[in-house]
Amino acid sequence: MDDDTTTGIPSRNARPPQAQAALGVGVLVRDGRGRILLGRHHSGTWELPGGKVDATHESVAEAAARELREETGLRVGADEVRVLAMLHDSVHGINRVTMAALVDITAAVPEVTEPHLITTWQWIRPEELPAPLFDPSAQILAAWRPDLGIAHPPVHRLDITPEADQEESYSD
Repeated sequence: MDDDTTTGIPSRNARPPQAQAALGVGVLVRDGRGRILLGRHHSGTWELPGGKVDATHESVAEAAARELREETGLRVGADEVRVLAMLHDSVHGINRVTMAALVDITAAVPEVTEPHLITTWQWIRPEELPAPLFDPSAQILAAWRPDLGIAHPPVHRLDITPEADQEESYSD
């Protein structure tokens, strides 16, 4: 039953939570030469492909594949997306949760499919990152490669355990 019959108040499971978070995904796209894909936003920052996870029906991996296709024209399946970490910070009192995802592509030419947002996509060696970086992209890049010493706003990090590791931990 969805309502408490004595009070008429919906049960906890039927009430929507108060919105206090935004869930997104940033996609590290790595080519066969070890370079990563960054886009130059009209504001001047460089960023990874990515965006919001659709709340109605998609997984983080599906959102990563969709955002990559929508923003660059590059196509991968959700099964080719590896989620590395969950990053969490706060912007203007809203919790921002960014899922860091990695996709390996051997050879591809990205397209500027949203010219009102991005002026160019470029393959860049991680050791030669341009500045300034969009904060969530900087946080993802630093989580992926802490050795690069990328400056970024503070962020909480939760590493995602690969499925194979999860299976091994349950087999004891």
